[in-house]
Amino acid sequence: MRVFLAIWSALWTLCLPLVLLYLRRRGRKDPLYAQHLAERFGRHALPLPGAVWIHAVSLGELRSAVPLIRALLDRGETVVTTHFTPAGRREAERVFALERSQNRLRAVWVPFELAWCFRGFFRAFRPKLGLVMEIEIWPRMVFAARAAGVPLVMCNAQYPVKSIARDARFPLRPAVMRGFAGALVKSQLQAQRFAAIGVPNIQVTGELRFDQPIPPRLTAAAPAARQALAAGRPVLCFASAVEGEDDLYLDTIKTRLAAADRPFVIYVPRKPERFDDVAGMIAARGITFARRSQIFDENLSPRAAPAMDLLLGDSLGEMYFYLAMADRVVTGGGFTPHGAHNIIEPLALGRPVIVGPEIHTIEYPAVEAIADGVCFHAKSPEDLARALTPEGWQGPDPQAIQAFLAAHSGATEKTMAAIAPLLTRR
Repeated sequence: MRVFLAIWSALWTLCLPLVLLYLRRRGRKDPLYAQHLAERFGRHALPLPGAVWIHAVSLGELRSAVPLIRALLDRGETVVTTHFTPAGRREAERVFALERSQNRLRAVWVPFELAWCFRGFFRAFRPKLGLVMEIEIWPRMVFAARAAGVPLVMCNAQYPVKSIARDARFPLRPAVMRGFAGALVKSQLQAQRFAAIGVPNIQVTGELRFDQPIPPRLTAAAPAARQALAAGRPVLCFASAVEGEDDLYLDTIKTRLAAADRPFVIYVPRKPERFDDVAGMIAARGITFARRSQIFDENLSPRAAPAMDLLLGDSLGEMYFYLAMADRVVTGGGFTPHGAHNIIEPLALGRPVIVGPEIHTIEYPAVEAIADGVCFHAKSPEDLARALTPEGWQGPDPQAIQAFLAAHSGATEKTMAAIAPLLTRR
């Protein structure tokens, strides 16, 4: 491992100009990528010693961490969150704006994968412990924390089957995972998988996304918006659509729009830098549409309600608004090798959810949701088209969704109990 880390550090040092060029180029579309660059080198003008460190690489990971961060703040802890993408950082700054103003929380960039960058980060924050959301495995992060005496724990963790197959051929990643101080995992199956590669101190704490708060402002605005846009038509939402599946989704939508019960469609791309490209793809198919930024004001009240078949959700942090307007939801990612995204948000609003064939990224709770009939596993484009019609998939009773949610909640409390000994250590 020492040899590997030396090679890893050398590669990062050699490639650092390319990494900086990458950030600069990404900064052309999103200026935040190129801002606060000193933080990526571990330099911080506003330290916060004794904070609990939460690493949430992007938007999805930060959202899953929100109930846990709230519990930590309510306990009197201070928190530092680290991110690599602007989406995650912006969400942390937005959700915890009050706590930031009170000097109780910082949202910063994660340091580059170099020991001296992490040393600067640890000097500034001297964290009690670190919690890495989901399964972010960065060798220097893991072993720099270990060298600094900071317990670093995987949180809300799962070990997908595709990762297991890959790691069987290239065993370096399991060796890095054994460097964690422990793992708080989503299910007993995940605990068995982590134990099989030698990860220590494993506890089953469940899925934090089941405890996510639902923003009342977003759901309250949905009924009026639906009436203005859909006017009695059934509403389908394609949430977090990723690059590589737009053609399938948009072709399916165009076919579905030709049906007698012509639905209204809400289409929300995963990344903001894709908004313009997706708008062009929709226009090229002759689908009448408008962008959320064109027809809604900042309070989500419609400025205008033109006759159209599709709303392009070109905004961040408003997913619950889009989901609350829908009758059923397609969660994106499942028709690409990268795997499907979060199904818990639509289920939390009582909406039946449809996923593509690749569910290894959300194995828990997708397997359980499919078995309970609250999620439809579309294994082909034909399955997808069928699931979008009441005749093809009737969908679950609302009571079935509520029972499913009740059976899988409580992860925040379990996680807080698991980390309590680390919070009180000196």
